Amino acid sequence: MPPQSGPTPHRVAVLALPGLLPFELGIPHRIFGRAKDAEGRHLYEIVTCAPVAGAVPTDADFAVYVEHGPEILATADTVVVPASYELGPVYEEGRLTDELAAALAHIRPGTRLVSICTGGYVLAAAGFLDGRPATTHWSSAAHFQQLFPTVRVDADVLFVDDGDVLTSAGVAAGIDLCLHIVRRDHGTAVANDVARRTVVPPHRDGGQAQYIERPMPEAGTHTTTAARAWALAHLHEPIQLRDLAEKESMSVRTFTRRFRDEVGISPGQWLTQQRVERARHLLESTGLPVDRVAQDAGFGTAQSLRVHLMTAIGVTPTAYRRTFRTGADADADADAA
Repeated sequence: MPPQSGPTPHRVAVLALPGLLPFELGIPHRIFGRAKDAEGRHLYEIVTCAPVAGAVPTDADFAVYVEHGPEILATADTVVVPASYELGPVYEEGRLTDELAAALAHIRPGTRLVSICTGGYVLAAAGFLDGRPATTHWSSAAHFQQLFPTVRVDADVLFVDDGDVLTSAGVAAGIDLCLHIVRRDHGTAVANDVARRTVVPPHRDGGQAQYIERPMPEAGTHTTTAARAWALAHLHEPIQLRDLAEKESMSVRTFTRRFRDEVGISPGQWLTQQRVERARHLLESTGLPVDRVAQDAGFGTAQSLRVHLMTAIGVTPTAYRRTFRTGADADADADAA
């Protein structure tokens, strides 16, 4: 990364372990590496390290050369552990090898920890997940829970954000989690820009099902696509479930079942997610009063918006705006208040 003026970028260290999946190793670099501020400055610095510097075997027919050893972990603000499949004691007995334990010992207290897919086994074996909620790939969830009984495993979700420790389900869910972290750190505008550059959906909520039994409808069957498109264009209006069902000429029961089959969550959950995202965008990009933001997002009142935003991300509308609106815009908001 070329030198830049301004604030020091947040350092993300990616721990490459033997048997790693190349796709998952690249996710943090692709997502965090595309995040920039309004002046075009990189917001994250991404470095890769291994328990021992040098060639690290992958699950493909090639190895990757990692320049840095585990001492890099001591400099990280966030540590990401992608999945790997050649750590026998971790997966078979739930314990770290001496080499891996020595590597993880470099991590400073307070460092944010992130796992992708079965990288969660490493965090659990190190004790970072004791008594905490977490997820992993759905096919490994039962084994994970058996091996680490003190971890509160949720096998159904894309990712779990427990503050300073975040875990994701398999493979592409790592993209969702990294985008979520960018959104949490820098707001929806930056995260949406990263998603647009990466050509992926800008937001899949962590609570969405990671495994959808029938993601593609059978040929000739109706889908819920038109209803969702209509809802997004009418978020500011009251929307009832029967309104959505009527758009697809389905009964409410059939529509609800089809919607969950396609999206992985209920229509009500999805609608709330879209309204929260709309509110976040308006709070970041406009100086509209909070009650007007609530109306435009479909929450009706500022109090309703406050409740839903607190539930979704743990902050009030005012606090969210203060965090993600800066400079002249923020000053104008403060003067108006």
